[in-house]
Amino acid sequence: MKLVWSPESASKAYIDTVKSCELHQGSGVAELLSAMAAGWNAKLIVETWSQGGRIPTSIGLAIAARHTGARHVCIVPDQRSRVAYIDAISSTITAPEIIVGDPEEVMTELDSIDFLVVDSGRKDFTRFLRLARLSQRGAVLVCKNAGGGKTASCGFKWRGVLDSGKRVVRTAYLPVGEGIDMAHVAGTGSSSANKRRWVKHFDHITGEEHLIRTT
Repeated sequence: MKLVWSPESASKAYIDTVKSCELHQGSGVAELLSAMAAGWNAKLIVETWSQGGRIPTSIGLAIAARHTGARHVCIVPDQRSRVAYIDAISSTITAPEIIVGDPEEVMTELDSIDFLVVDSGRKDFTRFLRLARLSQRGAVLVCKNAGGGKTASCGFKWRGVLDSGKRVVRTAYLPVGEGIDMAHVAGTGSSSANKRRWVKHFDHITGEEHLIRTT
């Protein structure tokens, strides 16, 4: 099983986010991430937020979660950020599930993440990526606010951040908002599954034809 793209879900989430974020200037990131999360039919959407951060991305992800029936979790560093986050988002949309704590404390509580958004403005953003327990069908990982070479300047490389069990299929940088750096991680066992083939073998002695599945 792997992530399968749905243009219809992506389009609906995108349009709904545009309507909800029309009062927020520069909310292109929100619409894009909402469409991506819904288009990939994410079932566990996780994001990080800290006091002073913008709220449109959370609105977009909440809309995507509504379209896919996903669990939407926002991780904040402390109680002050939690209160600020609720105040900021509650006037627009129902707040998602909120978890307070450091990466090592909270990531063990979240299993099968298939859409993760972290803020590269946070010093600990790579720890969230490294500790994430991803879905067996694959995942999309996003670093927002990655413009101006922020991720590159701190020595960030996707293959260096993720452990050997997470195979990066492709990466991309998009100059949207303050910059988005993203990676598509393959599902568990997908690489070996793609190598399996059916090979025909003809036995000249018996005249029988055999089909052999390679591994």
